[in-house]
Amino acid sequence: MNAEDTRPSPLRRSLLPAVLGLLTALALPLAPVVPAKAAEAIRIGEINSQGRQSLSGQAYRNGLALALEQINEAGGVHGRPLQLVVRDDDGDADQAARNARELVSKERVEVLTGTMLSDVALAVAREAARGKTVLVVGDALSDAITLDKGNRFTFRVRPSTYMQAAMLAEQAARLPGRRWAVVAPNYEYGQSAVASFKMLLKQARPDVEFVSDQWPALGKIKADDVARAIRQSRPDGIFNATFGDDLQKFVQAGNRLQLFNGVQVVSLASAGAQSLDPSQSEAIRDWLAVGYPWDQINTPEHQRFLEAYLKKFSERPQLSSVLGYSTMMAIAAGLKKSEGNDGEALVEALRGLHWSSPLGELSFRALDQQASMGAFIGLVSQKDGRSTMREWRYLDGSAYLPPATYVRSRRPGSAIK
Repeated sequence: MNAEDTRPSPLRRSLLPAVLGLLTALALPLAPVVPAKAAEAIRIGEINSQGRQSLSGQAYRNGLALALEQINEAGGVHGRPLQLVVRDDDGDADQAARNARELVSKERVEVLTGTMLSDVALAVAREAARGKTVLVVGDALSDAITLDKGNRFTFRVRPSTYMQAAMLAEQAARLPGRRWAVVAPNYEYGQSAVASFKMLLKQARPDVEFVSDQWPALGKIKADDVARAIRQSRPDGIFNATFGDDLQKFVQAGNRLQLFNGVQVVSLASAGAQSLDPSQSEAIRDWLAVGYPWDQINTPEHQRFLEAYLKKFSERPQLSSVLGYSTMMAIAAGLKKSEGNDGEALVEALRGLHWSSPLGELSFRALDQQASMGAFIGLVSQKDGRSTMREWRYLDGSAYLPPATYVRSRRPGSAIK
């Protein structure tokens, strides 16, 4: 056989490219399949006091988790899932500020939320403004958050101390008594609550006088001393802004000293808190208070929330559960509306935003970035560890927002732009 015999024939040379192409095509399914890249999560930094007010804190986180689950099951935001990056501030404003800086600079979160305590919320709000990152405050109450120390990157869902004080002052003004005592924790929230209540009650009833101011340190109330001092002032009414363990101790001391006999208590904090001692047969009787009649609200929005919450957690929701849920829904609605990924775009999306919550449709007023959420006001009692609320009404927060002139007199001009 010579060299020419080893070369392919013309027919074989013409078929060779087709055969090679067929073999290549047949081999394609055997190549490794590269999966499509999953959509990158939108990271939300949540800063809260895990150890402080543990029952309400856990209920708040439950509300966040339920909303997050529902949002992601519905496809997330523009196809991207939401993801929480959680930090504990231990009730310390400096720690909360450090957490905020880390979440923005290292974790690259797009939104901040959480902050149950008012001084903590103010510390995080400062960092949010520096980092041009939106903060949606779900729970903290101080007026300073949206007024004196407000900034354009900070929004708040829960009705402020001004709004709730306005609701309670409206009711208190109808009572016959004119001598009032106040008790509140001596920090930002308590000071703000008392200032607003005094101002608004005086406007409605110029004849009232305040005969005793008690300012226990947060978490360190000397309840017998407080109750004794208030009793000696012989008030017709008491405005209470204590909460948690301080509230429990104040109630116990007041009952021992018969402080509440014949005296109407008006309470900014929810007097139906589960933290009150169930061993007291009748801890509270007909306090005019902010509460949450969870088992009596028959609106479709609340029924859907209640059924989902009971199914997921097998326990009743608290007011803080509604706040956590509503806050996460607000964030998601703002992100969906936003035309960009930076903080400025989200600010514009949140201003004037309307969204759905268990308490109906809510909105952020553009002027002060305060939500229109209202509150349930009624007569709260607690007996044998069980709380009840009667003769209650839900007061729409939009009717109790501070007047625009009042806001402009207190809110920095840079925050309004």
